[in-house]
Amino acid sequence: MIIATRTRSDHKIHSLVLAELDWTPDLDASEIQVEVEASVVTLSGAVGDYFELLAASRAMRRVHGIAGVTNHLIVNPRSAKWVTDADIARVAERALTWSANIPASVRPQVDSGCITLTGQVDWHFQRDAAERAVENIRGVRSVLNEIRLISRPGAEDAAERIRTALFRNPQVDASHINVTVVENTAVLTGYVTTLAQKNQAGAATWSSPDVTQVDNRLNVRPY
Repeated sequence: MIIATRTRSDHKIHSLVLAELDWTPDLDASEIQVEVEASVVTLSGAVGDYFELLAASRAMRRVHGIAGVTNHLIVNPRSAKWVTDADIARVAERALTWSANIPASVRPQVDSGCITLTGQVDWHFQRDAAERAVENIRGVRSVLNEIRLISRPGAEDAAERIRTALFRNPQVDASHINVTVVENTAVLTGYVTTLAQKNQAGAATWSSPDVTQVDNRLNVRPY
């Protein structure tokens, strides 16, 4: 159902989004509503598990022409009414403990099915690993990642090293990306042509040993 479209392009994107949601095997999209305005997609409605919410977000990166996504989906667990916060916390602790790339400093707190991760790590990939370790637990409604990166001195050529990494990445057209680094924060400006490229540029920047924050301001300008 199209709620708001302004252009023929929006109408086409709406059709492509519905097709991709239907094509995604790890997602029941029967209760998802889609709106498109100025190439920006808004998802609303409900899904049955948190991993389905994430699957819907990933599906949007695979659709050509989308300039941005607002995800208002909520999680209504279909088969986890008997799962308590204590159950979720117990499983989350076990999942984090048994993950080889997650430091022992990372801890989960659970409130009404919402997991908050805290602690300190050296690398962003460790934060991502912690989030992935708990996102598929039954009964989880959301995950808030408040894990902090340990501060470290940055190099004078940090911005140039990030630019070089972006240019050698085959998944990113870096010809219109600008990089600045202020203290430990990398700022990406300019534009790319897809959401997937924007996300990949951010991921590549997080690999820098010189940054603890990434401000991804890249615009998406579809062809």
